[in-house]
Amino acid sequence: MQDPVCGMTVTELSPHVVHREGTAVYFCCAGCKAKFLANPAEYAIARQASAALQKSATARPAGVIFTCPMHPDVRHTGPGSCPLCGMALDPIEPSADAGASPELIDMRRRFWIGLPLACLVLVLAMGFAQAPWSAWLQFGFSTPVVWWCGLPFLVRGADSVRRRSLNMYTLISMGVGAAYFYSLAALFAPRLFPGDVRDAHGHIGLYFEASAIIVVFVLVGQVLELKARERTGGAIRALLKLAPPIAHRVADDGVEIDIALDEARAGDRLRVRPGERVPADGVVLSGASSVDESMLTGEPMPVEKTVGARTVGGSINGAGVFVMRADKVGRETLLAQIIALVLAAQRSQAPIQRLADRVAGWFVPAVILVAAAAFAAWLGWGPAPVLSHALVSSVTVLIIACPCALGLATPMSIMVAVGRAAQAGVLIKNAAAIERLEKVDTLVIDKTGTLTEGKPRVTEIRPVSDADREALLSVAQGLEQMSEHPLAHAVRTMSAGQPVRPAAVKDFAAIAGEGVRGSVGGETVALGGIKLMQACGIDLSPAAAEADHLRDEGSTVVFAARGGALLGFLAITDPVKSSTPAALRALRARGLKIVMVTGDSRRTAQCIGRQLGITDIEAEVLPAQKSAIVKRLQAAGRVVAVAGDGINDAPALACADVGIAMGTGSEVAIQSAGITLVKGDLAGIVRACRLSRAAMRNIRQNLALAFSYNALAIPVAAGVFYPAFDVLLSPMVAAAAMSLSSVSVIGNALRLGSRGVSHE
Repeated sequence: MQDPVCGMTVTELSPHVVHREGTAVYFCCAGCKAKFLANPAEYAIARQASAALQKSATARPAGVIFTCPMHPDVRHTGPGSCPLCGMALDPIEPSADAGASPELIDMRRRFWIGLPLACLVLVLAMGFAQAPWSAWLQFGFSTPVVWWCGLPFLVRGADSVRRRSLNMYTLISMGVGAAYFYSLAALFAPRLFPGDVRDAHGHIGLYFEASAIIVVFVLVGQVLELKARERTGGAIRALLKLAPPIAHRVADDGVEIDIALDEARAGDRLRVRPGERVPADGVVLSGASSVDESMLTGEPMPVEKTVGARTVGGSINGAGVFVMRADKVGRETLLAQIIALVLAAQRSQAPIQRLADRVAGWFVPAVILVAAAAFAAWLGWGPAPVLSHALVSSVTVLIIACPCALGLATPMSIMVAVGRAAQAGVLIKNAAAIERLEKVDTLVIDKTGTLTEGKPRVTEIRPVSDADREALLSVAQGLEQMSEHPLAHAVRTMSAGQPVRPAAVKDFAAIAGEGVRGSVGGETVALGGIKLMQACGIDLSPAAAEADHLRDEGSTVVFAARGGALLGFLAITDPVKSSTPAALRALRARGLKIVMVTGDSRRTAQCIGRQLGITDIEAEVLPAQKSAIVKRLQAAGRVVAVAGDGINDAPALACADVGIAMGTGSEVAIQSAGITLVKGDLAGIVRACRLSRAAMRNIRQNLALAFSYNALAIPVAAGVFYPAFDVLLSPMVAAAAMSLSSVSVIGNALRLGSRGVSHE
């Protein structure tokens, strides 16, 4: 491929590439590309670029860390097998365009080579067993199946014994080895066997076909399992694909240059065209459009974006064009943080997993004992040929007992559920939060920013007298210049239409849950609620009636005072979110008790409560008291979830059984919570509850499948039902059943991907 400007040969992985009319055009350097784009005709064509700057490498880069889905603490550089359970490892961070895993490719190749050889062995054993040459052909065809196709299982089985960590591969290697070496001894040293193990023709039974077919069936199970496990990472790959490969950087002179996304920097001006994905988190500088943020928030309706609106990287632009300023790029974007959080949650363990872990710890030794007992029982009381029956029953027990299904029951469901939740705008920090949320019966909700928009505005300015209006505004704006409370922002934004100089406040102090105070010209000034005014000895009677009336209408009232005299008050209104009423109805339908907790006055809180049908209200609550309310409910036997968005909600979120943070809230609140709602409204809690119940139901189904399978399969394989019903499984049937048990558990978990959470 030649550079279209200078003619130099360039590679496909050149960092400067656009696609023109479906044909790739490569550039050896940025200078050549700039010359190309400087040509108006060529520039017009280049503006239509839509393909990736670089082709994804087909092989994973060296140094990628892999882990085990059953044992997330295991870390290994590159692909391999788990030292504890022998299972193939998965990459911790899957790539967006990941092809088949090396393990799947290897297992598929071994299967297609082993299948025809095993079929030949089976035909020889079933149709030509009496021919003198048949035994040698069976040996010849089965040996590569066992020692090459089945080598990974034999190696993992030997490693499990060496590491004293017995697992499913211990049982497989023992079963295959017993059938193969028994047949090998019968073929090469038949004189070692007594007469009672021979059939009516004097032949000793061979089980080369059993060893070969077992390996092939296990390979089938491995291929199906690995393919199903790759689907569990589908949600992560969908999130990774949200990031566009290119961005259109607009220089100071207005020239637009296509760059790789990882070349974008905070402060860059980027143009977003119709149908493209937003490349970074930032602010719209010019233009307007509607943007689909559903893959990040779970909300299907497009969001209008005009100048000053925030953009989220990975969302899809509509028909408009806008220029944005990139504020967060790379790993700092919301999308990158979501992916990191989902990956961490998928590798965490739910408390219910402990039951499966305890059972699995004793399972393999118990199976070996059962196989030994079956061998002894058949050898002592079984029909002739006793040794053959004893061998078949013990091998069948070893093969059919699969602890893999038991170990996968919980982590597969967690991986699918967490990924599906992220696509619906529900971020789960760890698997324990899913399990606890199912048991929640009480939801404690903060008012401001959770039930309401969290964007309060001043709706009334009521001075005690007209002469006090300027003083009221000056004190209010001077005090709130140094406050970070949401109401302070409402007072500061009020100043645009009020040409009043803010007072120069000294000795500023913020009193949690009450207000702010300071001094101006040697006089004490204060702005806050009734408690603060009472502490300052302010007489509120001149404004009490008006203030009560506005509180009854749902407004928050803050009083201003200077030098011991009341200047007046401001009425601040924070509208209820449009999604709140429907979400509360859905939560009540699920049996949750709703408790509203707010630092606002009781009158205001009761007004909001009447609008939303909330009767349990805790008003005029200081931040330190919120956690005490949660503990009181817990002491009464309630399982409590707390939903909040502010710094003052962090203690309550931390001590709740489940903390739910609004994604629009403070970083402290999000870090303290087990669940974060990207959109920041209560509809996300409904989704989270539905997800939790679906996930836990799915986990219990998986555990029941695994326990029931082994509870039924092991006795049948041992021959318990043979005397009464003449039922005895062959090792080949056992191998097929063992493989399908794991696949059935994974398949059941994958149902969560389409049914676990619905967009509302």
